[in-house]
Amino acid sequence: MLDFKRLDQCYDNSIKSGDVLEVTDETKYVFFSDIHRGDNSLADEFAHNQIIYTHAIESYFDGGYTYFELGDGDELWEYKNFSKIRSAHSDIFLLLKNFFDENRFYYFFGNHNMVFKKKAKTETMLKEYYDEYTDTVEELFPGIDVKESMILRDSVTGKEILMIHGHQGDFTNDQAWFVSAFLVKVFWRYMHKLGFHNPASPANSRVKRHKIEKTYSKWIRARHLGILCGHTHRPKLPEEQDSAYLNTGCCIHPRGITGIELIGREFYLVHWYVKAVSRGHLAIKKKIVRGPLSFDDLML
Repeated sequence: MLDFKRLDQCYDNSIKSGDVLEVTDETKYVFFSDIHRGDNSLADEFAHNQIIYTHAIESYFDGGYTYFELGDGDELWEYKNFSKIRSAHSDIFLLLKNFFDENRFYYFFGNHNMVFKKKAKTETMLKEYYDEYTDTVEELFPGIDVKESMILRDSVTGKEILMIHGHQGDFTNDQAWFVSAFLVKVFWRYMHKLGFHNPASPANSRVKRHKIEKTYSKWIRARHLGILCGHTHRPKLPEEQDSAYLNTGCCIHPRGITGIELIGREFYLVHWYVKAVSRGHLAIKKKIVRGPLSFDDLML
């Protein structure tokens, strides 16, 4: 199966390149995906959650977490010019740079920012930026190594989880991604402004979303490896007897953002949202949706 071949390829490449992170009792990781940062126009699906996301990653930076962005952080299907995205969300990129400068930042490409698969693109688009306030060129992520996949390996059980975006094996978003990207650029980006969404996307198609999840679950059982990904926008932390399929969800939900924390050897599915705490006052809160889930409990 093509799906299995692509997942096997990601795992093998991670092993060969040494992209394996050992999980210990001291681990503090946070995983987000599908942020889809745009140009802050009406078609920017992330803009309404920008304040929530900013507060969340500030909290994680202050808390000593390492930040993983598992693909589709930037919406480069609808907005070809990355500099406009960086400028529209300059405060967020400065926060991400804080993680990068302390070697606490892992950036993955997904189908919507597949261009970062090419080193030449990362050099021209992510290395530096023009600061219009100081009229100078400043460093952003110089020398960044954009990942397709990495592996988490538990120091106690030896269990492994493959980290990917989740488009791998999804033909229209993997092998034929350039066709999907073209259709978005010429059609769906304008429909977004009118409130319509692309029905072919797994985020908007229940059938396609379930197909991806079932395929990944079959690979997990066949290879005795877990998967941590995004792409479908449906958050997931497995319950007892479920296969070890974990999904961060996304940052463009209408009522907040979701992600996964790994504290020590335990996973937590979390939801950040705005709540009215008293008359006339709002606060950003974090809720643990599910967890803890220990590596010991993963079904592999």
